Amino acid sequence: MTEQFEFTTTEEAVHETADTSVFGEDVRADARQIIARYPESRSALLPMLHLVQSVQRHVSAAGIQFCAEQLALSTAEVSAVATFYTMYKRKPCGQHLVSICTNTMCAALGGDAIYRKLGEHLGVGHNETAGTPGEEGSITLEHAECLAACDLAPVLQVNYEYFDNQTPEQALELVKALQRGEKPAPTRGPALSDFRGAERQLAGFFDDLESTVAGPSAAVETMRGAQLANERGWTAPSMPDDAELPPLPEKK
Repeated sequence: MTEQFEFTTTEEAVHETADTSVFGEDVRADARQIIARYPESRSALLPMLHLVQSVQRHVSAAGIQFCAEQLALSTAEVSAVATFYTMYKRKPCGQHLVSICTNTMCAALGGDAIYRKLGEHLGVGHNETAGTPGEEGSITLEHAECLAACDLAPVLQVNYEYFDNQTPEQALELVKALQRGEKPAPTRGPALSDFRGAERQLAGFFDDLESTVAGPSAAVETMRGAQLANERGWTAPSMPDDAELPPLPEKK
């Protein structure tokens, strides 16, 4: 016996439910600026999705519809991208997104313990929010596969800004400060924003560029090898000008 199912495609569902009025003329003007950066409008999709998140704290059906209309894409095409990358959230985020690196180096040095500690304190799991999304002190917790800072492990990020060399106790105090409405200074990088502000920057808008670029961007540990090489006169051998590169294999 073969069962028959009625279903609605993702694209049809978006068309039925989406109301893009939340994206006002100011947001549409920002969208036009983003699109103008690229020779092909579809190339603007990634920053456009960040722009959507700067408004709604996640990529909603309305956000998918908005991007599709602005870029002359189908909602299915936009949905395929929005569901592929983990930085695009399917549920509204809190005021702050706290990402704990649980990849090998960080996990071995305490990342798993930090994640457990914060999960127990907040009473949430991966991609869940403590508090009402958007309200002051609300926090969305996630574990991240790699935050590209193995030399400073274990690390976590708040709205994609780094807090290095963390312990479970330090991470807990950080989260408690966020819940109180404070914004502790990251280990490196600019002053802490909130999730919506970070998303606006990822869309390519820096409303206060001077403060955005303030603060150290590289850690002492990261630069130590380059400093030693400079102090001791170490250099890498250069490639001869007449060196021949190996031929590329033919495509089959």
